[in-house]
Parts: sequence; structure tokens; C-alpha cells
Amino acid sequence: MKTLWIFAHPEARSLNAALRDTGVAALREAGHQVRESDLYAMGWKPVVDGADFPARERPEDRLLVGDAQEHAYRTGELSRDIRAEQEKIEWADTLVFHFPLWWFGPPAILKGWFDRVLVQGFAFGVQDAEGRTRRYGDGGLAGKRAMVVTSVGARPSSFGPRGIHGYVEDVLFPVHHGTFWYTGMAALPPFVVYGADRSTEADVKERQEELRERLRNLDALAPLPFRYEAGGDYDADLVLRPELAPGRTGLQVHSA
Repeated sequence: MKTLWIFAHPEARSLNAALRDTGVAALREAGHQVRESDLYAMGWKPVVDGADFPARERPEDRLLVGDAQEHAYRTGELSRDIRAEQEKIEWADTLVFHFPLWWFGPPAILKGWFDRVLVQGFAFGVQDAEGRTRRYGDGGLAGKRAMVVTSVGARPSSFGPRGIHGYVEDVLFPVHHGTFWYTGMAALPPFVVYGADRSTEADVKERQEELRERLRNLDALAPLPFRYEAGGDYDADLVLRPELAPGRTGLQVHSA
């Protein structure tokens, strides 16, 4: 198996860095091929700007950002750093996105990676033979899998189904469903470290062993059971059909 580990934490001596080292080593020890993108160490530019694709000189050549990115992708004119990350994605079977949960989402540097790398024509906005747009289980990255490794300062109960911070599956829904599944990647259950800012040395060792155990079974790990857009569960307005999850609303209805 070929895994791309995308790491987004600024501190090389952090709990997350220790977990990253453990995870990468565990995969390699098991015979997997691993490539890494350490975004802070790389000095990754998180902002989409004109340097990402050639500027259009004539008013009639001005394109929306998404269209300009797609044009640059299809003509091979995207900036070198973006193309390097896309090549890693094409190589990988599984992508691990490792970040601390800040303000209920990934750090800006990783959000910028999503914005700049997962461009139209590459990760989304692709069409099937009948001209239908492929998305939610059938995007440009269909066939790949993705897993979140993240840390939070709170206790597990506060991210439970009735916890004050919200259910962790709902908090991560924008990444799992809106980014992974939208582009076609099957979202694997996340590996969440709770109470990260209070971790003792013994806690760190325990979390490292838990991550090793998770990665030992990575090949067989069942993905989150999201519904396919093209699977017949949604009507022409992309609303879940009334006979499915009757009387229920909210994010969980999009899981079969």
C-alpha cells in the first residue's frame, strides 16, 4: 500500500509530531511505501493567488478562480509546488491528514493546501461518459481512501453525541464528507487524541501504541458509510428521498 502523510503542525517537538513519526515508522515497518508532506517544514503557501496559474492579459480572458485553476491544471501550467502535491496524491492509495483541531477545523495552512491542490478538473468538476458531474463518492479521486489523525484539548465525553462541543463525527463532517467524499475518497474513521494539552509521557506512549494498532489494520479498515450521490438516494434537487431515514434531519442522514 502507498500512503501519503500530510502533516500540519508547527511544532517539531509536539505530541502530534511524535505521533506522526510513530505512524510513518509503523507503516514502513509493515512494508508500506510512505511519502510525506510536512506543510510547515515545507513553508507551504496557503493562499490562492495569481502565481498559481498564468495571469490573463485581456479582459475577455479573465476567468473565475476555479476556471483559471482548471485551465492551468489541464494545460500543465499550475505552479510547481501544486503539481508536486498532485503527483503525490496520484501515487498514493491512502492519504492521512494529520493536524490539531483548531477552532473546530484544520489549521489555515492545511485549508490552503485543500484550496490550492484539490483544484477543479483534478479533484472535482470532472464528468462521466454521459456528461454528468462526478461527486460524493465518485469525484476525481475516486478509489482512494483518506483518514484524519487529529488532537483536541477536551475530554472525550465533551465531543460525544450529547457533548457541549458537538459530536466529533459532526465536527469533522466538512472534512470527511465535504472534502474527502465529495472528491471521491472513502473517509476512514478518524483517529482522535483527546486531552492532548494535558498528556503525560505515559499518555503519549499509550496514544502511540493505539496509533500503531490502528495502522496495523489500515488495509482492512471499513470506511464511513456515506451515501453516493449517484446511488439513487437523492432526488433531482439533491435532497435525500423521504423514504430514507424518515422523519430525521441533520448530518447523520447522509450515512447509510
